[in-house]
Amino acid sequence: MNALTITGGRIIDPANGVDAHQDLHLLNGRVLARGPAPEGFVPEQRLDVQGQWILPGLIDLCARPLGDFGQELRAAAAGGVTSLCVPPEISPCIDTPAVAERLLEQARREGRARLHPVGALTRALAGEQLAELAALQEAGCVAVSPGPDTITDSRTLRQALAYASSHDLLVMLSPRDPWLHRHGCAHEGATSTRLGLPAIPGVAESIGLARDLALVELTGVRAHFCRLSSMLALPLLQQARSRGLPVTADVAAHHLHLCDTDLATFDTLCRVDPPLRGAADRDALRTAIGERTIDAVCSDHHPLGRDAKRVPFPDATPGIAGLETLLPLVLEAVWQETVSLEHAIASLSANPARILGLPLGTLADGALADVCIMDPEYRWTPDAEMLVSQGHNSPFLGHMLRGRVTHTLLGGRIVYRLDANTRHWS
Repeated sequence: MNALTITGGRIIDPANGVDAHQDLHLLNGRVLARGPAPEGFVPEQRLDVQGQWILPGLIDLCARPLGDFGQELRAAAAGGVTSLCVPPEISPCIDTPAVAERLLEQARREGRARLHPVGALTRALAGEQLAELAALQEAGCVAVSPGPDTITDSRTLRQALAYASSHDLLVMLSPRDPWLHRHGCAHEGATSTRLGLPAIPGVAESIGLARDLALVELTGVRAHFCRLSSMLALPLLQQARSRGLPVTADVAAHHLHLCDTDLATFDTLCRVDPPLRGAADRDALRTAIGERTIDAVCSDHHPLGRDAKRVPFPDATPGIAGLETLLPLVLEAVWQETVSLEHAIASLSANPARILGLPLGTLADGALADVCIMDPEYRWTPDAEMLVSQGHNSPFLGHMLRGRVTHTLLGGRIVYRLDANTRHWS
């Protein structure tokens, strides 16, 4: 028997409308009860988290455990992330059941987080022949995707969406017009003009989104739009929902904080795809979370070596290592009173679970005991040595953050514990 009681904390569970100072009782990997201990329950262990928040384990809709697979899953645990979706563009591409099954087996052996592979919509993500979608679903893929680049041929995309719809498969799309997006590395505006950087206009996203929404309406497929960056996309998404289309969307955490003016010194750590947009876009994305136009926030975690960023800005590999800063970055919007606490936590737990159709993101009785415990008053300044991830490509290093994960539990097991003395995990 594995029995644990977490005491002294504030349970915040948006899936069940709970925000209360209560104890949480876990038994054999599942939530037994909140509040008073059930009659006859005797915990083998007590964990006192006085003054801290007890949250459902976080669900990250896009994280790439590149390089040392185990180390990146440990980084997920350090960020309170108990479930992460891996996009198909990793190497090898997730376009066969064998690759998906191998990833799942690796994650099971590590035992730090639940991994949910996203299968390739087409073979080798070439945008031509459909991958074995039914077999990928059977192998454990929670969704399929064309990857970071759209399928240019609308006829091929329509066929792919129709086939996915026939199997009730969620399709994750990154909306963009390939011709307007191609070769660009910065948002089209005053900053890119002054710096002389190849630019990507905001309409590149909204044009791509308009086409994709038309095909969603035609095929009836469940679609999730990944990492929206432009305020021009938001009215299209709202209109689609008003027509009853089965669509959801997320935003990367860095797009809630950074904007194109952060490129002023050609800082390659700010080279991301889609690019950092204008301040008005950033503010509109925050508002969209509060208005529930955007359902979820992801880390878009992409750990890179130093050489990938030590090149001229246009040549730098896009990406930010974001697993361990995901929660404090989302909470920053709460401290600034632009997003409510309930919506912020829901965007990292209940909402991603709903999008994926998984019984996660909740602390209801009987639920899997995936738990994130964090100290909302813990102020810390991340640096390269402090982070667990092998990727140190983050523009947030050296910046003070408020709120840090102290414990992560997966199926009732403590898989991460912050060492208060060394500031590292143990």
